[in-house]
Amino acid sequence: MKIGFFTLTDNPPAYGSSRQDPNLMVKQLAEQGVLAEELGFHSFWVPEHHFALLGVLPSPSLLLAYVAARTKRLRLAPATVLLPVNHPVRMAEEFALLDVLSDGRAIFSAGRGYDKREYDVFETNFEQSRNIFFEQLEIIKGLWTNSTYSHSGSFYHIPETTIVPRPVQHPYPPIYLAAFSGPTIKKAAEMGENVIFAPFAASMVFGSVAKAVETFQTESQAHGFLNKKTKISYFLNVVENKSEEEKTKQRMMKYFHGILPAFPSDPTTAPPHIRYFVDIVEKLKAMQTTDLSDQTIIVGDPETCVTALKKAEAAGVDEVILYLNFGGLSHRETVTSMENVAKYILPHFNEE
Repeated sequence: MKIGFFTLTDNPPAYGSSRQDPNLMVKQLAEQGVLAEELGFHSFWVPEHHFALLGVLPSPSLLLAYVAARTKRLRLAPATVLLPVNHPVRMAEEFALLDVLSDGRAIFSAGRGYDKREYDVFETNFEQSRNIFFEQLEIIKGLWTNSTYSHSGSFYHIPETTIVPRPVQHPYPPIYLAAFSGPTIKKAAEMGENVIFAPFAASMVFGSVAKAVETFQTESQAHGFLNKKTKISYFLNVVENKSEEEKTKQRMMKYFHGILPAFPSDPTTAPPHIRYFVDIVEKLKAMQTTDLSDQTIIVGDPETCVTALKKAEAAGVDEVILYLNFGGLSHRETVTSMENVAKYILPHFNEE
C-alpha cells in the first residue's frame, strides 16, 4: 500500500480569529508538495474550493503544475475537481497539459461536491449535479481517448473537437471518482473507474472500510473490470503522549464543526442523491472526542498508527492519502507532522 499527502486547505469562517492568511497558505502548500517528494510520499492531493467557504485553493491544476516543475517522482492529483462547476473540455485540456508537464505523473480525481453555495455562484444546477457530472466524465474520457470527438447530450453539445496536447499516459491519466455513497461507488464500478472515499462515510454506508472495498471490487468485477483501485483519505497524527492525542482530537472536532455549513442539512431541500449528508451532519453535530475511532482519525504512537493503516492495507486499499494539517495546523507544525510520517510510517509501506 502506498502513502500520499492530502489536504483540503480548510480555513472556513467558523475558525474565526484563528483563520490563516489564504495567500500564505497557498504558497506554503506548494512548499509542502516539494517536501512531500523529498520525504518519500508517493503522491500529493490538493482540493478545489471556492470563495473562502471551506478551503483556499480554487484551481488544483495550477498549483500541481507549479509543484510538477519542482519535483521528479511525486504523483500529482486533485482531491477533487469540482467537476459540475467546470467545463469538461477545459478540464480535459488542463489535466492533459499537467500530464505532459509532469512527464506522466498526473492523476484525475473528480467529484460532485456538496456545497450548494459554490454551485450558485457558478450558476450550475445543484439538483442536477449527478447527471451533469457523469455526462461531463463521458466527455472527458471521449476527448482523451479519441483524436477527434463530438458529443450531444442533455447538458452539453460539443462539435467535432480535438484537444492538444494529448495525455502522456495511455489511454489517459488514472481516473478516480470521489465516492461518499453506495450509488456513486456502484456507478464508478459500472463505468470501470477507480474510487477514492472517506473512511467515516464508508463506515456509515457500508459498515466498514473493508466492506466498502469489497462491495466496489465485487461490483467492478460484475461489470467485467478487474484490478480497479481504491484510495482512502485518513486524518492522521503521530504523537508522543495522551495530551497530544487529545489536542489532535480537539483539532478534529474543530474541523468537523467548521465544515458543517458546507453540507446539506435540511432533508426537505437536499437533492435526493446527496440526502445522506443530512445524516452525516446530525452525527457530526452530536460527536464528541470520545466518539472518534480509527474509522475516522488515526492518532497515537507510531505502532498504533501503523497498525491502523495495516488494516486498510489488508482490506485491499491501494493507497492511503493522509490529511495531516486539518483544523488549522500551522505550516511549521504540518512540516513536523510530515517528517514524523516519513520517519515512523513510510518505512512500513512506500517502496520509495
